[in-house]
Amino acid sequence: MSAAHPNRVAAVTGGSAGIGRVICEQLLADGYEVVSLSRRATDIAHPRLHSVEVDLSDRAATGEAVREMVKQHEVTTVVHNAGVIRAALLPDVKLDDLDALVDLHLGCAIQLVQATLPAMRARHFGRVVLLSSRAALGLQTRTSYSATKAGMLGMARTWALELAPEGITVNVVAPGPIRTDMFYDVVEQGSERERALAASVPVKRLGESADVARAVGFFADERNSFVTGQVLYVCGGTSVGSLAL
Repeated sequence: MSAAHPNRVAAVTGGSAGIGRVICEQLLADGYEVVSLSRRATDIAHPRLHSVEVDLSDRAATGEAVREMVKQHEVTTVVHNAGVIRAALLPDVKLDDLDALVDLHLGCAIQLVQATLPAMRARHFGRVVLLSSRAALGLQTRTSYSATKAGMLGMARTWALELAPEGITVNVVAPGPIRTDMFYDVVEQGSERERALAASVPVKRLGESADVARAVGFFADERNSFVTGQVLYVCGGTSVGSLAL
């Protein structure tokens, strides 16, 4: 198989399962070389897929992994997808959980982009896509999750302004209810609650990982250089209505 285009080397966090795995598959199909950074090795067998096992909530481990990654790969596309929820009503919120999600959702993104910026600047080309959530608009039991996912929006808009003159775009994809293992950790698969939730979505279905991956692919595309600092809600319309889990 031919080598990837020089501008098509992507790092994807959380690439071993769920949305991240499908993002990796789509980028590979689009001709990218892909580095997956996740707690578990991805089971995708592909000559252009490189799997790195790392706990991205551990700053030191993440720093070591990304430094090693950029030694081996000239990454110019970053897709930060890894995330966890840590659901709790306000009286039960633990500050340790908030700290962990700050490190994973925000700190890890900073580490990744700082490490890959030299290659992006050298090529005067870069794509950064952060995976936020419809929960950034507010959702019960999501204090730490919503706060850090909302933080991604401000961070991305700031980076978009700073990096635009260098040919680097920064955008956000914010999924709504997507059928993944993480979703089913909260909602029992096949339950009445799942059916009621699907019925409450304006498009009358739950989302699939491929719905999100297609949005990521749009922002990552080299041709879409006039789109930066934007948030695309892939949520079936729930960002313009109400959603009750």
